[in-house]
This record gives sequence, C-alpha cells and structure tokens, in this order.
Amino acid sequence: MKQMKNPLTKMWALLVLIGAASVSANLQGLSFDGQKVFRVIPQNDEQVEILNFLASIMEVDFWQPDSVTLVRPKTQVDFRVEAEKSFEVEDLLKENGMEYQVLIDNLQAALDAQFDSRTRTGDHSYEKYNNWDTIAAWTADIAAQNPDLVSRTVIGKTYEGRPMYLLKMGKSGSDKKAIFMDCGFHAREWISPAFCQWFVKEAVETYGKDTVMTTLLDKLDFYVLPVVNIDGYVYTWTNDRMWRKTRSKNAGTTCIGTDPNRNFDAGWCTVGASTSPCSSTYCGSAPESEKETKALADFIREHLSTIKAYLTIHSYSQLLLFPYSYTYSLPPDYQELNSIARAASKELASLYNTEYTYGPGAKTIYLAAGGSDDWAYDQGIKYSFTFELRDTGRYGFLLPESQIKPTCEETLLAVKYIANYVLEHLY
Repeated sequence: MKQMKNPLTKMWALLVLIGAASVSANLQGLSFDGQKVFRVIPQNDEQVEILNFLASIMEVDFWQPDSVTLVRPKTQVDFRVEAEKSFEVEDLLKENGMEYQVLIDNLQAALDAQFDSRTRTGDHSYEKYNNWDTIAAWTADIAAQNPDLVSRTVIGKTYEGRPMYLLKMGKSGSDKKAIFMDCGFHAREWISPAFCQWFVKEAVETYGKDTVMTTLLDKLDFYVLPVVNIDGYVYTWTNDRMWRKTRSKNAGTTCIGTDPNRNFDAGWCTVGASTSPCSSTYCGSAPESEKETKALADFIREHLSTIKAYLTIHSYSQLLLFPYSYTYSLPPDYQELNSIARAASKELASLYNTEYTYGPGAKTIYLAAGGSDDWAYDQGIKYSFTFELRDTGRYGFLLPESQIKPTCEETLLAVKYIANYVLEHLY
C-alpha cells in the first residue's frame, strides 16, 4: 500500500475547510452565490456612458471607484452585479466592444475562501478576522495585560449605542506628541481593523526589543481606534458582508446609512460624494451628522495641540495617499508629503515586493470630498495619510486570512517609517 506523503498537511486542510464552513455558516444573511465582480477600463466617454447606463437599469455595487459618478476614461473600474444579471452585463459589454475581465466568478465561494486561516477558534487571533465582540474584549484584555503601555477609553457611542473604544499607547511622560490612527471606516474592509490590532500587538511585543518601536513609544503616544464604523462592521458579520456605510436611519427614506468617509467638513459633498441616502457614497445630512465621525472629530479637535500625524487605514488598491482628495489643488506641504509617501512605499515593498502607488488623493485616484484625511490636514495636522491595503482586485474586499500576516507586516514597516519621520521633525 502506498504511504500517504504528508498526513498532517491533509489533516490541516480538512480542519481549515471545516473551520471555514462553520465561520461561513455564522455569517447569516445575504447569499452571494453566483454574483460576479467585473473589471473594465472604459476607453472613452461613450464607454463611460455605457457604465452609467448599466448603473441606471440595475443595482451595481462599485468597488473601485466607489461610485459610477467617479468613473473616467482609461481608469480601472471594478464592480459587482447580482447573479441573475451577470449574463446581461456581459452581453452589454460585448455588444459595445468593451474588454472586460471577471475578477471573481462566484462571490460566495470567494467569501467562504477568505476564512483559510489555520487558527479557526472562537478566540481572538491576529491572523484571522475577528468579529466586533471579540475585538471589544481584546481591547480590554490588551490594556489590562500591558498597563504600563496601553490604556483604554471610550470616545463616544455609535448610532446603535456601541461604545467606541480608543487605545492610547506609549510610556507615560510629559509634553508628548501623538499620532492618531484609525481603522474600519468602511464596514466591508475587514483587513483594515486587522491591521490596527496587529499594530497594537507589535507595539507591546517588541517594546524593549526593537529599537525603533521602543523609541517611538518612549517619545510619542499613539491613539488607535480599531474600528470606526462598528455598527456597519457588525452588520457585515450578521447580514450583508458587502455593507459599506454606517447604520443610521435617514429621514424621509428607508435607505440606511452614510458613508463616514464623506461625512467630514472638508469640501463636504462638493465632489465624489452623493446627496442620495440610497447611494453608497452618501455624504450625510450635514458634516459630522454621524455619531461616529463626530466622536472621532471631537477627540482630534480636543487634542489638536498634541496630535501631529493622522493615519487612516482602508482597503483595497495598494495606495498611499495624502491630501487633497476634494480638490486637484496641491497642499502647501506637497513636496514633503510626497517624499515621505515615496520612502514609506519603498519601505513597505522591501519585505514582499508589494508595489504601492502614492500621491495626492484627487490626482492619484479620484476626487472625493468629505474625507477624514483632508479634514485632519485642514485642522493643521500636516502628516495626514490614507493607506489602501492589499490587494489590487484579485480578492478585493475578501482578502484571505492567510494574507493578513504579510499585509500587516509590510504595512507596519511603512507606518513605523512615517512615525519615525514625524518624531525626527517635531521641533
């Protein structure tokens, strides 16, 4: 009888499959069976109009850019369509001579496949996606276990009443400047909160061992908000994995939620945002209409004298952006910010050769008003950056858990570079 080459490998594979199935079963709500994600690059205004027409006759979920209004000739467009509409979409694209690629052939299969981690337990893990209850418990645990480095406060409550936990990290000291970092603005971007958790882990585990991290924590404070849009994040676990916005009710409509990253007072609702509550880029009824964005903005305003850098973590596209996004005008600090972004991108690529594109938001991707990075910059926080983490579209918002570790490892290098630069240029 032939001997099995590696029974352990087969056993792991079986356990991972069983674990993935159990996690997937816990994700109740919408099924995405047969849904497809397409990629097209419209070559001219006529082809842009075809995509506009498509969005007008059926429900289209734009992944990149965020909205059909942002589609321009020669720019890459990724969008999701319902299973029963996918053949119509393909026919329309073919009829109009538009080349296309099917990035994801069956979204449900991709959703199930993201749970490919070996650590398939209910406990918190840095190498798997954790639900909100697990993350909330972790914030308490990490602070309790590291009282000299970490403290936890509540900076506000979400629309549905969940506490917004903020972790403050650093050795106690007087007159310390700070860096504010947040994750989980858009609910479906699960790799984002995973990075905030990873950053905290690395900080507490390498303090006293890694010279750079030790210096950073000795001389700076870090404010880390692991999930901004908690209600939306919970909803992606219970109802709709592709949900993006908050979960607030909007007057005069049954459409729910606001895009929190179009809800800041930075060119609010002028470009790249929608006034329709049904849109995924709805800017809200007013700047900071969302409890979540107001809590974040209030905290930063209260600590403006100490916060010297603002980092916000999103996905996907592999971009490192800085202001402005609400105008094509370059910020006064363009040269310095561009130089930092270039060096940080190079640092990030040094580990796994992951290529990032960098530059001001509007010129690098598209115009979008009401973003937190532009707002922070206009508050006087010069070092304001947005990360769009892995990947470039193969998995999109469904990045497999096996990529959490490498994604976080490389991103950490860039964040440490920026933080160290800020520290060296404080005075």
